Amino acid sequence: MSKVRVRFAPSPTGPLHLGGARTALYDYLFAKNKGGDFVLRIEDTDTTRYVEGAEEYIMEAMEWFGIVPDESPKHGGPYGPYRQSERRDIYDRYTEQILKTDYAYIAFDTPEELDAIRAEYEAKGEVFSYDNKTRSALRNSISLSEAEVQELLESKTPFVVRFKMPFDRVLNLEDIIRGKFSVNTNTLDDKVLVKNDGMPTYHFANIIDDHEMKISHIIRGEEWLPSMGLHVLLYEAMGWEAPEFAHLSLILKPEGKGKLSKRDGDKFGFPVFPLDFKDPQTGVVSNGYREQGYLPEAFANFLALLGWSPADDKEILSLDDMAKEFDLNKVHKAGARFSKEKAEWFNHQYLQQKSNDELVSLLKASVPELSNHDEDKLNRIVQLMKERATFPKDIFEMGKFFFVAPTSYDEKALKKAWNEDTPAVLTEFADKISILEKFDAENIKESLHQLAESKGLGMGKVMMPLRLTLVGELKGPDVPDIIEILGKEESTNRILNAVKNIN
Repeated sequence: MSKVRVRFAPSPTGPLHLGGARTALYDYLFAKNKGGDFVLRIEDTDTTRYVEGAEEYIMEAMEWFGIVPDESPKHGGPYGPYRQSERRDIYDRYTEQILKTDYAYIAFDTPEELDAIRAEYEAKGEVFSYDNKTRSALRNSISLSEAEVQELLESKTPFVVRFKMPFDRVLNLEDIIRGKFSVNTNTLDDKVLVKNDGMPTYHFANIIDDHEMKISHIIRGEEWLPSMGLHVLLYEAMGWEAPEFAHLSLILKPEGKGKLSKRDGDKFGFPVFPLDFKDPQTGVVSNGYREQGYLPEAFANFLALLGWSPADDKEILSLDDMAKEFDLNKVHKAGARFSKEKAEWFNHQYLQQKSNDELVSLLKASVPELSNHDEDKLNRIVQLMKERATFPKDIFEMGKFFFVAPTSYDEKALKKAWNEDTPAVLTEFADKISILEKFDAENIKESLHQLAESKGLGMGKVMMPLRLTLVGELKGPDVPDIIEILGKEESTNRILNAVKNIN
């Protein structure tokens, strides 16, 4: 195949998990690196597990962290429809085609009959498999005569189409990430290709769509590695060239053992979905990275490095940078352990790169009560507080004293900073700043120095109690900066209020 074309093919059975988001990202990066196309296909043939709103969620989540498909249900394209539920006529045509080969057959076994057979095997301590060793004894078009099959079809007896797995054949397979390996067909069962409602299963619809959409490379999770042999044989059965495969390793729990799950996120306090998701049946809301204050650039960056290493061990890369460097041969075979601390580190780095104006907008979005707040004041607060912040809301949380005067004062700080002379010193300082003509941090600092000198006090003896009156505890940026932003009236009121109330 001349042009690289990849697809991300999620099922709308719930929100997009971190693992799925990473698969979409790697698909996108690979396509852009090769000058190819990235296709989003919705695999919605499993109607029993369909979740209302999941498809829209998947598309919104991808676009939030910068992954915009070239072709999709939303964007259209030359190989649509891009929802499997809208491709039934295409599947019917290929079902007829494969049934004319020696690679498929019709099976009339009912679920009850198969359950009974499984029970018999279990009673003997064995596991039943519908495969090349058992099919001749079951109710299908291999074991039945043509007349019996025809009679069953004419009487509208429900049936499925199964793949006829070759006997004792060694498949020599190759995966871009995992290298070469072999599979004996005797270890594979006769998978159902078409269900009794006429809709194809994942296996059959998948290879039909990939062929029809001219997909050149299939990048997907390692849980599909056991299906690779069947899929290669399906391409062979249809007389088509198989694409190249790359199976991604798992994203692991923070402890490093086992696949990352929502339960881990709940336990360790981090999301496993890009956006908040409200379950339409239960109403339960699962947390998302966007709503927790993660920047989309940071999310994409830390996600990309969960299993891939760019050159020179670089860590901070834009989507364009990642696309230029991305190489499936550098994707790790081993699972990547998720780290909440590392994710937060990435967000901190990207937050520092934002302009003050951008951060003011993000701060307002994170803290709705600031939506009508003075822009200039917010800009100055952001400038002072952003270095310590990991998320936009941290600027508000750490700088809440800028917006709300303290109503109590830290006990330990009082013991450390307050003595019998403090009220008089602070009252005098309040008088000084109330008549300052040029009210800025530089002049405020000069007034503090003059006061400390005149009283024979070290700056700490003035600064600590003053900070306590303004903030309520011994934290925050430089005191003159706090006073300038609070303004003359608010600063004076806070100082005098503390003097009045602290005994």
